[in-house]
Amino acid sequence: MASNELSHCCTIGALHDGEVRGEIKNIQSISTYFAYPANKSTENAILILTDVIGHQLINVQLIADQFAAKGYFVLIPDLFNGDSVPINRPEGFNIMDWVKNHLPLQTEPIINTVLTEMRGKLGCKRIGGVGYCFGGKYVCRYLKHGQLDAGFIAHPTMVEANELKGIEGPLSIAAAVRDFIFTTEKRRESEDILDSMDVPYQINLFADVEHGFSVRCDLSKPRQRFAKEQVFSQAVAWFDEYLKD
Repeated sequence: MASNELSHCCTIGALHDGEVRGEIKNIQSISTYFAYPANKSTENAILILTDVIGHQLINVQLIADQFAAKGYFVLIPDLFNGDSVPINRPEGFNIMDWVKNHLPLQTEPIINTVLTEMRGKLGCKRIGGVGYCFGGKYVCRYLKHGQLDAGFIAHPTMVEANELKGIEGPLSIAAAVRDFIFTTEKRRESEDILDSMDVPYQINLFADVEHGFSVRCDLSKPRQRFAKEQVFSQAVAWFDEYLKD
């Protein structure tokens, strides 16, 4: 595998303050956060595939608004049919029991529906995929012609080597130096896989942060805030290069 299974660190973190600008609407029966750029164009789009805490988390909604402010139409679908994991979940919660109901068999029909809507009714011409933790696996699975045009993932979980080997488009990765899931060994395995392929790739490593930092870090700690901001800038630069004309 190119990253390990879900663990305790996938469910903990700090809540961020802010006022969101987007809105929750349905794509068929899928609850989805919509954020539009100032010009309301949907041509350059980003699909955010979340961590297990899901699309209602204010942290990820604020990130979607940031992408919208950079000129992208952004969607965050509920990947879990209302069964997301509460942040800092109750004692005794077993993440591996939970994930049995959220495997590709359950998750991919949701992504397929949203991508079909984006390519059709919503008029998206180029789509980038952002995958945080749980979502990183699916950015890799969908980074193929006609699905996602470019990908960005941060501290991914459950990515299998053959999924990474199967990507057909440019991929940027952000990693934490202290990560028991996307470990040093797994990062190097991923680098070896990507280096053997004919796709653009990038791997950036950040000190003083842990798994989940790009969404759930403690913003009162300057180094964590700096790393989170740099990860966002990394993603924007990647999509500006590989999505926009």
